[in-house]
Amino acid sequence: MTEKLRIALAGLGTVGGGVVKLLAENQALIERRAGRGIALVAVSARDRSRDRGIDLSGVEWVDDTASLAARDDVDAVVELIGGSDGPALTLARTALARGKALVTANKAMIAHHGLELAEAAERAGTALKYEAAVAGGIPVIKGLREGAAANAIHHVYGVLNGTCNYILSTMETAGRDFADVLAEAQALGYAEADPSFDIDGIDAAHKLSILSSLAFGTTIDFPSVAVTGIRHVIAADIAEAAALGFKVRLVGLGEAGTKGLFQRVHPCLVPIDHPLAHVTGSLNAVVAEGNYVGRLLFQGRGAGEGPTASAVVADLIDIARGEYGPAFSMPVQSLATAETAPAGERRGRAYLRFTVADKPGVLAELTAAMRDAGVSIESLIQRGAAADGSVLLVMVTHDGPERCVAAALDRLQGSSSLLGAPMLMHILDS
Repeated sequence: MTEKLRIALAGLGTVGGGVVKLLAENQALIERRAGRGIALVAVSARDRSRDRGIDLSGVEWVDDTASLAARDDVDAVVELIGGSDGPALTLARTALARGKALVTANKAMIAHHGLELAEAAERAGTALKYEAAVAGGIPVIKGLREGAAANAIHHVYGVLNGTCNYILSTMETAGRDFADVLAEAQALGYAEADPSFDIDGIDAAHKLSILSSLAFGTTIDFPSVAVTGIRHVIAADIAEAAALGFKVRLVGLGEAGTKGLFQRVHPCLVPIDHPLAHVTGSLNAVVAEGNYVGRLLFQGRGAGEGPTASAVVADLIDIARGEYGPAFSMPVQSLATAETAPAGERRGRAYLRFTVADKPGVLAELTAAMRDAGVSIESLIQRGAAADGSVLLVMVTHDGPERCVAAALDRLQGSSSLLGAPMLMHILDS
């Protein structure tokens, strides 16, 4: 049997602990599948004294994380620290510079520095693997990079954040408002104490930028992702969407076309018969549409100890087999640099929710703004006045350029009839 793949692990949180458990529990199976054993020789984490419920006997503990990459008895480094910069990036750069293979679950680092790291891996003739960075245990990176490699992919989109999906699907089933469900999600451990990265869409945007690069053969362009989170979705939006035959989901969407690369994370109305409408709880799902393979759906648990550790160890098995290959399906120099496609030229339908004063002329003002901006209204729903005198008014537009809806909302800015900012959600018609 070939000598074991010797690994060092940085970060012993939920996922790091899961990797240690998985390597121990499935040791014999992993060895058979990899063609050789995988041995954990060194670890680094913040607190040595903490009881993590894992067996680290025979494993050397290192306080200086970056020194893991300098060890002569290490072939591959697993980075599970997190953060786009700082110790995680230092470790990644050091490992690749020294010719060590690198496995990471760090979507922020890949979104911001993935091209640099991929080039370093190519120069060193080693591997950069990051299956666990997008959608947890779902093999979507491998699916796009390898399984769909022969296809020209024109769309990639999906539900990419389990926290947001848990909140929205719970609002849907329980009829409760956002703040209430967020507090519950935090109590259950589904949301962080500071949930901003999740609920403001940043986490999903990191993942989308990675998927877009893989799907379209373009350089990662995280700054061009247009991002809107779910903070302003209310229970009434969920109810109105259901009445119209839709579910509300936070969708990350990437498109490659003649006008460039379009990337957006935004709460969307998803038709009830679309696969994404049935992705509930903390599940993730990714849809890719290729010119020969058609629609591919990847669905499963997008986070947590087991699924994410599974993806990390799968990458280690690939490395043990000697399966390296370019990190983004092709060498970095072959990736195209795409222009950012203007959102205003995209066509589609939109859901608009207004909270307005209960007074004559308001409806005429709103519809006039739509008319003057060239927006055609498909349906309009007005609910009775609430106790505070406000009225909920919902419009669904016909298919048309997105710039027209944006122009209509600009016309309404500062109107005394509006009691709050309008809510815009695009309708997923893919």
